[in-house]
Amino acid sequence: MNSTSVITPAAAPLAVESDLQIAGDILSVQHLLQPAREHPATVAEFAGLARSIAANRAEWEHLVEYDATTRWYHRLRTSPGYEVWLLSWVPGQGSGRHDHGASSGVLTVLDGELTEHGPRGALTLGAGAQRVFAPGYAHEVVNDTLEGAVSLHVYFPGLTEMPMHSCSPAHRAHVPA
Repeated sequence: MNSTSVITPAAAPLAVESDLQIAGDILSVQHLLQPAREHPATVAEFAGLARSIAANRAEWEHLVEYDATTRWYHRLRTSPGYEVWLLSWVPGQGSGRHDHGASSGVLTVLDGELTEHGPRGALTLGAGAQRVFAPGYAHEVVNDTLEGAVSLHVYFPGLTEMPMHSCSPAHRAHVPA
């Protein structure tokens, strides 16, 4: 899969071209989803793992911290072939434009709201929204609100690099051409 898809119960915009949209977004058809396996192997299973962790607030909520000086993160789980990270975002914090090297991923917003700036522009992600991305997909995630936010990130295989890119899409939007 070379592009991203929004994985939420709401329909994705028709402008997004992806295998999921062309075939129909199986993740939006709840009765077709299978419970998360101990060792997920498909994109749908990793998205299911993220949803099951998100639903179990007792597993992660007490760990969340907010840090105004740097982005806070905590590796929640590691297993053969993947890892799960919990991140918090104070207002104004962002990731900078980056990709995830050879890793694919699932980003799930647990609390609050985040904005993803990707190749097709900005996308606002509220609590419960998920994004799936392939290796090499470059984006920036920012908390553009006045409230804190929390997100869950599943990387498969586990994250070994996060190359930063020189100019963020959010910054480019404000630079005269």
